[in-house]
Amino acid sequence: MSEMRKDSVPGQQIVDDKAGVKHIDLDHVLVNELGQCGRFQLINILLVGIPLLTSAFMNEFVFGAAAIPHRCRIPECGEDSKLNVFDPIWISNAVPQSGNTIASCQRFPSLGNGTLGVCPIELFDRSTTTSCDGFVYARTDSVVYDFDLGCQEWMRALAGTLNSVGALLVLPMTGFVSDRFGRRVALIISVFNMAVIGIIRSFSVNYPMYLALQILQTTLGAGIYSAAYIFAAEMVGPKYRVLTSATSSSMFAVGQVILGATSWLIPSWRYLLLALNIPCFLMLSYYWILPESVRWLLSKEKFEEARVVLKKVAKVNGKQISEKSMEALLTPAPPPPESTLQTKDSLVKSIVKSPVLLQRVCTTPIWWITTILVYYGLSINSTSLSDERHLNYILTVAVEIPGFYSAVLVLDRIGRKMTLCGGFFMSAACNIAFIFIPNDLSVLRQIIFLLGKFGISVVVTSLYLFTSELYPTQYRHSLLGFSSMIGRIGSITAPLTPALMEYWEGIPSMMFGVLGLISGLLVLTQPETLGTKMPDTLAEAEALGRPGSRQQTG
Repeated sequence: MSEMRKDSVPGQQIVDDKAGVKHIDLDHVLVNELGQCGRFQLINILLVGIPLLTSAFMNEFVFGAAAIPHRCRIPECGEDSKLNVFDPIWISNAVPQSGNTIASCQRFPSLGNGTLGVCPIELFDRSTTTSCDGFVYARTDSVVYDFDLGCQEWMRALAGTLNSVGALLVLPMTGFVSDRFGRRVALIISVFNMAVIGIIRSFSVNYPMYLALQILQTTLGAGIYSAAYIFAAEMVGPKYRVLTSATSSSMFAVGQVILGATSWLIPSWRYLLLALNIPCFLMLSYYWILPESVRWLLSKEKFEEARVVLKKVAKVNGKQISEKSMEALLTPAPPPPESTLQTKDSLVKSIVKSPVLLQRVCTTPIWWITTILVYYGLSINSTSLSDERHLNYILTVAVEIPGFYSAVLVLDRIGRKMTLCGGFFMSAACNIAFIFIPNDLSVLRQIIFLLGKFGISVVVTSLYLFTSELYPTQYRHSLLGFSSMIGRIGSITAPLTPALMEYWEGIPSMMFGVLGLISGLLVLTQPETLGTKMPDTLAEAEALGRPGSRQQTG
């Protein structure tokens, strides 16, 4: 019978089998011999940081399919194409006002014909309006112009929605490839698919082709982030995992900044796609440069390949791994003894039987929907804050970086509940306040908008950890995955929120604010998990928050 005993790493175990061989895990070796975050890990993170930031290029639709000002074309006044002057001096004679601008989708019926540049008010029946037969656009750098999508706001927003649908579909495929063939193969395939399909998409001849390639690109290529993230996380020790996670998220934010800056320099959506995707082919060299994940090699019992990588880690870090540790690490662990196996209820049955678990299963997905919706929604809507749409976007995504690291600093100080609740409430308050700030106070509006994004960025970093700590080990992966999957409703809905501004420009901000308040209040219904043992069983998960549950492991 195997004997279990604690090693010097909290929460880790060394197992002695019948032959007396000690089986240790990689964390034990990283903590005690190789270093949890040495030079090798830093180089590793730097290398995978490049695909992490390029994964943000999938959000190109924010600029490529951006809404652009448009109005009815007035052929009676000599306008014969969508390239005519957008605001000639006579335009108010032919097109009604909509707020401070001219209407996008309505015009006054014609009573006769004028000439280009001479179109008096008497030529139009100003007592009624009619729909447009054609459009004139203020800019030519969006698919809205190329494919004549004037007054088809929901159709335009479909590009972002299909992007999010593809990002949902890619998760199981990337997971299968990564677990079956390795992290490196999953990363290379994702990079190749993203680059090739992105280049083909730049040559789209109509909008259906553009949409089809949009969902195909994300379905086959959006796994680049998860593949690179796993690479970064699997090689560091437990002490640095939260920091590495925040760094990975920050690299994605840096990628969004690069996207905004590149779009600013290259306005044409076709050339933008080429500029973003062609350099990605350089990352195919990672197949020879980037070592395979040691954790994956060990899980597949590819021990000789793992030995080579471990020796390289030791050399680069200036450390040594003893032959004893090497053999213990590269020896297959024995199966668990039959006496430790427990009969488990099905997941659904356990949820139904446990009011505590049922409440959490109904609560955590709402947090995820809100977080993802507000996070992506604010980035997408930032381009409509003012005419400086590129600068607005860059500032909005850049503020995520201090938000991510702020969460790292406070999670272990003020607790998970206060961090999450504070982030939700801060974001909600800023979004609701934003509605009532006059447009002429543009600087104040920008500050409040950025503070709202900062608040939800704090939540992004905290949510994964808190959700994981609320569920027992036996169901943790399934229920965390369920919450994350339901949360994708937020990313699918976010690109549609700008279209709601047609009815009232405050609808997206009010939606973000109300959902933030609801989610912040729901956080208060759950127990604090700071300083508690991560629950292994359902009984331990139900006991969270009760006296005696706040016991550190190790």
